[in-house]
Amino acid sequence: MRSNNLAPNKLDTATFEVRGVKVYYGDFMALQEVNIEIPQRQIIAFIGPSGCGKSTLLRCFNRMNDLIPGAKVEGEINYKGRNIYDSKINPVKVRRQVGMVFQRPNPFPKTIYENIAFGPRTNGYKGNIDELVEESLRRAALWDEVKNKLKAKGTDLSGGQQQRLCIARAIAMKPDVILMDEPCSALDPISTKQVEELCLELKEQYTIVMVTHNMQQASRVSDLTAFFNTETDSSGKRRGKLVEFSPTEQIFDSPSTREAQEYISGRFG
Repeated sequence: MRSNNLAPNKLDTATFEVRGVKVYYGDFMALQEVNIEIPQRQIIAFIGPSGCGKSTLLRCFNRMNDLIPGAKVEGEINYKGRNIYDSKINPVKVRRQVGMVFQRPNPFPKTIYENIAFGPRTNGYKGNIDELVEESLRRAALWDEVKNKLKAKGTDLSGGQQQRLCIARAIAMKPDVILMDEPCSALDPISTKQVEELCLELKEQYTIVMVTHNMQQASRVSDLTAFFNTETDSSGKRRGKLVEFSPTEQIFDSPSTREAQEYISGRFG
């Protein structure tokens, strides 16, 4: 019998191998078949118009779609050689290794310290919590700004600081992957720059998959870019599809599909 353990059973250069993945909401296919490989320790950007399946696919990587009534995922997503949709895999364990940062900062209504400490402590962390809190805040480039007010509420921080606090909270769980769903859409330009610089530092240790509507952001920070678009099905509904997945410089300078070229040039979207 296969164990729930998500440790890799083979050496693999890909963090995720997506094979024949389709996502349904009820009977509606929201995202048609996707085949893609996500390499280790790089930043991958998902771009495309609204409703094209970017966030839908992102949520597949830590089984967040399981929490949406009527959602169903077909196909395989292999995480370091194991299919995370195998019935024997515990989705809670998946989410410990594949963290997520959402569009709007969502710190817990707790102190800055407890925002970081709560998750590891709840999951039985045996190390020094004080050291973990400091390490996580340092990695999120936030320690120097908050080290003298760790007992203040996380919700009292600025929007950019709150988002970095959420990143620190994800880091504290010791994940391998950080998913980001439009992490800068609610931030001002200075905070956006801080988060982007942080991502470039974090990719030395983590694989980062980011959904963004900001094509300049994708071109600045990502190593690879996946372009998604929509098409109309036989019933007249719009469903998402993966159109192109290329090195970022290539997809922005010389996309291989007309759809990507028209989107990036601003002709639609």
